[in-house]
Amino acid sequence: MNDREQIGKVTLDYTWYPGKDLYSDGEIEDRLLEIARTVGEEEMNAVIDREKDWAVLYHMSHIRQNIVDWLPIGKTDEVLEIGAGCGAITGALTEKAGHVTCVDLSRKRSLVNAYRHQNADNLTIMVGNFQDIEKNLTKKYDYITLIGVFEYAQGYIGTQQPYVEFLRQISAHLAPGGKVVIAIENRLGMKYWAGCREDHTGNLFEGMENYSKDCTVRTFAKPELEKLFAVAGFKNWKFYYPYPDYKLPMTIYSDEYLPQKGELNTNIWNFDRDRLVLFDEKLAFDSMLECGLFPLYSNSYLVILERE
Repeated sequence: MNDREQIGKVTLDYTWYPGKDLYSDGEIEDRLLEIARTVGEEEMNAVIDREKDWAVLYHMSHIRQNIVDWLPIGKTDEVLEIGAGCGAITGALTEKAGHVTCVDLSRKRSLVNAYRHQNADNLTIMVGNFQDIEKNLTKKYDYITLIGVFEYAQGYIGTQQPYVEFLRQISAHLAPGGKVVIAIENRLGMKYWAGCREDHTGNLFEGMENYSKDCTVRTFAKPELEKLFAVAGFKNWKFYYPYPDYKLPMTIYSDEYLPQKGELNTNIWNFDRDRLVLFDEKLAFDSMLECGLFPLYSNSYLVILERE
């Protein structure tokens, strides 16, 4: 395999690619690649409606872009997107930034990303393990995004404090005033109390019970995240609250603009697996809002960490 491949205006760099994809969702990825090659972005919603498949919705929906579309990324900014996958977020970043560098372990997913955004002349995709690529990054970045990525650090960083070490690693690649953007589930999110299965393991109450010892993925409650950020050396961060969650966010709340009673009524958005319905989540959210506890029970978090 050549070290580089060109898809339209997009460059794929295989310098650190191990030669085979070490993870895959199976045959559905072939379908995603076919869609990316043959369907324009303006037709994507019709394809999602026709396919009726969670993987197609998750990887191809424009709603995914809401998580970053509002960020004040400028035309001179350099962005590093770690774990870019099939490019659900990449398009929004390329429209805003001066240049976007994507990193992803999967060649097939990177091809999906490249075909979707083949007209973006400000996009480079580096295929391989971030731990190998990280040592060879030469730029400083104004934004580094970890959208659905931070929770996997334990699986590929072999230290006693993998999440802290991961944050320290990426902070070394920030430009002065640069920001890290993290989107992650809250292990104590309301949907888990109400009977949703843990997003990664598929088990009921897995995160609420603080995960089994052999689990290589984990999400965090808000106080846990704040402790990790502090230990990693960050001093400034701000929490936002995507609703229903960060995967398909329809609204993003903040401490300055919290939801009002009755607003949190889009809760049964289970497209990937079955769930229990143990109580009325809308009423439970209203109760939490009255007590000022919503930030602790938000289903997901979006956090902006700023380097001083």
